[in-house]
Amino acid sequence: MACTNKSCLIALAEKDFAKLRKLIGTIDPETAALGTDGVTIKDVIGHRAHWLDLFFGWHTDGAMGKKVFFPAKGYKWNDLKRYNADLRARQADLDWSAVCDLLEDRHAQLIAFLTDHSDTDLYSAPMKGANNA
Repeated sequence: MACTNKSCLIALAEKDFAKLRKLIGTIDPETAALGTDGVTIKDVIGHRAHWLDLFFGWHTDGAMGKKVFFPAKGYKWNDLKRYNADLRARQADLDWSAVCDLLEDRHAQLIAFLTDHSDTDLYSAPMKGANNA
């Protein structure tokens, strides 16, 4: 579903996050440590939380007229495997509870961000610094 206004976007974000919250609420720390190819469930949830941080950074930098680095300074889109491996290493010391708390916090930040911005802010033009039309 593609939203075209803030209220729809907030409702969809809340609906989808409720599904995710319900799912991860059933996962214990031992299960969260399971995965394949060196990527665990905990890593995926930490990754999701971190990408919200990236978005907030992109938006803030663009609004301030700073150069926006996509996906992050020192990385290009074709470096995502390396970026994600580096992220897993940075988040390795976080336990399952901390990762879940991080995701909850970033979701609350997202809802606050959406609430604080108008339909015009969210839909009238590309994000400043996005380098696209």
